[in-house]
Amino acid sequence: MQTNFSPAQLADPHTKESEQILRTCVHCGFCTATCPTYVLLGDELDSPRGRIYLIKDMLEGGKPATAEVVKHVDRCLSCLSCMTTCPSGVNYMHLVDHARAHIDKTYRRPASEALLRTLMAKVLPNRRAFRWSMALARLGRPFAGLAARLPQGKRLAAMLALAPASLPSASSATHPGSFVPKTARKGRVALLTGCAQAELAPGINEAAIRLLNRHGIEVVLPKGEGCCGALVHHMGKEKDALAYAKANIDAWTAEMAKGLDAILITTSGCGTTIKDYGFMLRGDPAYAQKAAAVSAIAKDISEYLETLPALPVTVETGQNVTYHAACSLQHGQQIKTAPKTLLKQAGFVVKEAAEAHLCCGSAGTYNMLQPEISERLRERKLGNIAATRPQIIAAGNIGCMTQLAQGTTTPIVHTVELLDWATGGPKPRGL
Repeated sequence: MQTNFSPAQLADPHTKESEQILRTCVHCGFCTATCPTYVLLGDELDSPRGRIYLIKDMLEGGKPATAEVVKHVDRCLSCLSCMTTCPSGVNYMHLVDHARAHIDKTYRRPASEALLRTLMAKVLPNRRAFRWSMALARLGRPFAGLAARLPQGKRLAAMLALAPASLPSASSATHPGSFVPKTARKGRVALLTGCAQAELAPGINEAAIRLLNRHGIEVVLPKGEGCCGALVHHMGKEKDALAYAKANIDAWTAEMAKGLDAILITTSGCGTTIKDYGFMLRGDPAYAQKAAAVSAIAKDISEYLETLPALPVTVETGQNVTYHAACSLQHGQQIKTAPKTLLKQAGFVVKEAAEAHLCCGSAGTYNMLQPEISERLRERKLGNIAATRPQIIAAGNIGCMTQLAQGTTTPIVHTVELLDWATGGPKPRGL
C-alpha cells in the first residue's frame, strides 16, 4: 500500500512503525474471510482491510478520529485472525493498537460512554475494586432489564449478566509466595497472578501450581506483580498500560536475577500482551532491554508443559472434551496444537468445533462494550460446539470461559485444571 506521510510525521516512532505496516498490506482481502465482524455484518469497513484504509487516512492526514472511524475500530475484537490469514505478514495488532491510542487522545466520546470506559479502566485491573464490583453486580442483576433502557444501558446489562452468582474464597494462589515441589527441583518459574482471573477462578492457578510441582518445578508468585495491562491497552489507554507493564517487569526482573526458567501465564489474553512488552517499551531507555528479556521467557502454560515429560494418568479419563481455541492463543501467540496434545496424552477424547478460528465474542472488554455483536458471536460459537456433543468444554482463557458459560450448561474448564485432575489433582470445581 502506498503511503504519503511527511518526514515530520515519520519522526514519531509510532507513526513510523504504522507506516511500515501499512506498506506491507497489498489489498488482497484474504483477511475478510476470517474476520468475525465482517462475517457477521458484511461491511467492508468492519473488515481488517476496511479498518486499515480508515486508519491510514486518519494517521496520514494527522486528523483527529471521527465518529465513523471510532465506530469501526471499536467493533474490532483484536482477535488477530486476520494476522493468521494474511499472506503478506501485516502486523495488524500493532496498527490497531496505535489507532486506539490515537482515538483515545483525539476523540471526545459521549459523556456516558466516557464515564463507563473510565470506570472499567479503573475497576477491572484492580483486584479489590473488581471483587467489590462483582458483589454490587449480583445485587443489580434483577434490574438488568431496566438498566438496558438507560444510556449505555445495554452495556450495563451485559456487565451484570457476566457477573458470577458467587465468588470463590481467598486462595494462596492469589498472593505472593513460593511453592516448592516435594521431589527434587528441576526448574523454577514465575506464574502470573493477574487481576480478574485471580478473583473469578483462583482454582486455575492452584491447578497449575500443583501440576508444575508434580513435575518438580518450583513456582513463585512475585511480589509487586499485577494486571498485565491488556485490558487498558486495548482501550487505547497507552500510559496506563505501560505503567502496568513496568510494574510487572520490575517484579519479574527481580526474580530473574535469582534464576528463572520461564514466566508462565494461564490467561492467554494476558500472554499475548506480555509477549509484546518488548515492542511496547522499545523506545524506553530504562525498560527496553528488561522488557525484551521478559517477553523472551514469557510462555503460555500449555507451551511450557509440552516441553516436560508426560506424567502418569491416575484417574479414569476418556471424556469427550471439545477444545475451544482462544483467539489470543491460536492467533495472538500461534499456539495451536499444544493444549490438544496435552489433553490427548492425559486420556481425553479431544474434539474441535467448526469455525474454530472465529472469536467467541469475549475479547477482553468487548462483550461489555459491544454486547450485541458479542452475543451473536457467542451463540454462533456455542452452536458449533454443541454439534460436537461434548461432555466438557476446555479453554485456556478466563474471558472465553466466562463468555461461553452464559449460554451453555456444559461444564467449561481450563485446560490446566483437566491436566491436573488427570494426574493426581482434585476434580475441577467446574465439574
